[in-house]
Amino acid sequence: MKTERYISGSEIRKRVKELGKKITSDYRGKVPILIGVLNGSFIFISDLAREIKLQVEIDFLKLSSYGDSKISSGDVKLLKELNCQVEGRDIIVVEDIIDSGLSASFIKKIIEKQNPASLQFVTLLFKKGISNLDFKIKYKGFVIPNKFVVGYGLDYAQKYRNLKHIYILKDA
Repeated sequence: MKTERYISGSEIRKRVKELGKKITSDYRGKVPILIGVLNGSFIFISDLAREIKLQVEIDFLKLSSYGDSKISSGDVKLLKELNCQVEGRDIIVVEDIIDSGLSASFIKKIIEKQNPASLQFVTLLFKKGISNLDFKIKYKGFVIPNKFVVGYGLDYAQKYRNLKHIYILKDA
């Protein structure tokens, strides 16, 4: 597979810093729980947490909807549950990418059943025009076209996650 660099590591760092500053401002006086969606968000949540100048807690969910494919199966499965107490807490779900919105909708339903004080999403990448969400994503890093991207935690068949830039994956 060939790749084409799309978003540089320095652009990502700058945007993550801006998102951290905005979240810090919005949650001043609170201790939100950042919930990373594994595996893709692990680099983003790590960098974002360091840019939030507040006390935060961190937990993870693990979902599966892609397997080793470039196309979602449309069937979201919960592979790892939360270990934190959600009720009455401010929750920020940290996604690497929101495309169809299936995973985000699935997560929203799971978390809302636990009665959080508030629930917001932050995503590094948001694919323009293809999500089918009935709620707004408050924090978006980059709005991108419908291209398959890898790097900075995003993968294809579990590869490419370790790249410091984001690339468009092109068929060989």
